[in-house]
Amino acid sequence: MSSTAGPGRTVRPARLIAWLAAVAVLVAVPFYLEAFWLQTGLFAMSAAIGAIGLNLLTGATGQLSLGHALFLAAGAYSYIVFAEDAGLPTPVAAACAVVLAGVIGGLFSPIAGRLKGAYLGIATLALIFVGQHVLHNAGPVTGGSNGRRVPPMELFGLVFDDRPELVLLDVPFGALERLWYLGLVLLAGAAAFARGVLAGRPGIAMNAIRDHETAAGVMGVPVTRYRAAVFVLSSMYGGLAGVLLALVFRQVVPDNFGMLLSLDYLAMIVIGGLGSVAGSVLGAVFVSLLPQLLMRYGDVLPLVAEPGTGGFSPAEAARILYGAAVVAVVLFLPGGLLGLITRLRRAIPRVKEVKWAR
Repeated sequence: MSSTAGPGRTVRPARLIAWLAAVAVLVAVPFYLEAFWLQTGLFAMSAAIGAIGLNLLTGATGQLSLGHALFLAAGAYSYIVFAEDAGLPTPVAAACAVVLAGVIGGLFSPIAGRLKGAYLGIATLALIFVGQHVLHNAGPVTGGSNGRRVPPMELFGLVFDDRPELVLLDVPFGALERLWYLGLVLLAGAAAFARGVLAGRPGIAMNAIRDHETAAGVMGVPVTRYRAAVFVLSSMYGGLAGVLLALVFRQVVPDNFGMLLSLDYLAMIVIGGLGSVAGSVLGAVFVSLLPQLLMRYGDVLPLVAEPGTGGFSPAEAARILYGAAVVAVVLFLPGGLLGLITRLRRAIPRVKEVKWAR
């Protein structure tokens, strides 16, 4: 039995109940978890937004990008400049930061529209070096190597900071608790928009470009224009992720946006599943949570230790583990974690059918 959700679509009651339960759990999280887990969850939300944007570019359209960290930096730093230096209301500053990240992507989009494969990857890699040079040397704007403090978001009279004090159901709601709900809203909106893009004609065209560029051109798809447009859209997603990351960090420094961050994002979309919004979220959660968990519980693991004591640091152990995960996905799980979950879901009804047949 199912209920109608729209023309030609139905929603199973069990799935609807599962979604409602998931929403209820996410809403209740700040009332029960400590600051460490809230911060870790917010890191994962920011990473998921950025990974969705990169997956639209790499997974859905087939364009390799190694410069995604630049657009996160653009979003983070421009939010500070617009909010603090220009004096704009913080929601307007955040929107301007996302647009500016898209403008930077637009300046690069003519190159992105014409290059592909390793050539585009090398070209985008140059963005990281340019970005790091600017962040370190444009001291009056970026604060140089010391970075800059991030002004808190203020939305509808609510300040996403520890002050003023706010207590709900005897639980103090500080910056992380308040940002948790902002992060959920931003992630939900980003995921919904990306799903709409992939489910519509743009998504069909993007997949056609990825699978067979020549055939897509013959069918009338403006390949160069689509590549450039998706690069801009991916840049804006990176800018939004950078704004949320800055709000969580409260202080941004250039080292937060280096080449390793771009490699992390590539790992997210490969591990989660290329070309999928849900896969982006799964990969982001995996890659974001792993270093935090190793840092929190590294003292009980035999190979994880403090630097200089003979073992791997939490960061090193995390990179080894998800490096191994990338290799395992490429060799054994072409669809990533999402593909594994899909196969398990399909296998469960078959097991039930066999059981009832017996």
